Amino acid sequence: MAARKNVISMVAMIVFGCIVMAYVDSVIMPDYAVKSMIKLVIFLTLPFGYCLIHRDLSFRSLFKFEKKEMTFSVLLGVGVFVFILGSYFLIGPFLDLSRVTESLQNNIGVNAGNFIFVAVYISIVNSLLEEFFFRGFAFLVLKKLTGRRFAYLFSAGAFAVYHIAMMTSWFTVPLFLLLITGLFVAGLLFNWLNERNGNIYASWMVHMCANLAINTIGFMLFGLV
Repeated sequence: MAARKNVISMVAMIVFGCIVMAYVDSVIMPDYAVKSMIKLVIFLTLPFGYCLIHRDLSFRSLFKFEKKEMTFSVLLGVGVFVFILGSYFLIGPFLDLSRVTESLQNNIGVNAGNFIFVAVYISIVNSLLEEFFFRGFAFLVLKKLTGRRFAYLFSAGAFAVYHIAMMTSWFTVPLFLLLITGLFVAGLLFNWLNERNGNIYASWMVHMCANLAINTIGFMLFGLV
């Protein structure tokens, strides 16, 4: 019974965090600096708050670095970077991506003038924060209480759903659905990498490379390169 309550409370915290960020993205719509601070507080407070309640839980293993396990992740990250950029160059000319920059400027104040700072933050800090919350807390920790199947599906699903509020106005419906499906699959891949390595650095490396590719496209859309 106690284990079931722990699972329910952990799942509720993760869902709550996603709902709060969805409200911030779709209703409050602050500028990116304020949004980032809110996300930082939410995605750190909930896991560490849970850790304070359950004293037997530790996040130390999530940050245990194993250099020998990183080669595959680095190569996979480079492959993801090339794939995303290659896909953009192949199908980008057939897509109307003007709404992306319009939404970024109108909703969260991201423009050509500050995009380089936002891009660096997204690539390095934001990706690590998401990996800690969705792959560390919502997968590796949750898996110990629920088993692999539920943890895999729940973590990947939460990761994909979390992005809905911020991207609803960016793309057409078919492209939006394709991206959400891609995020779910990416979540499963990230879970597998972290399960294989026992920490969050593996998925962080790939996530960071994916964000670098997406931000490179952002530089192009803003006319910076």
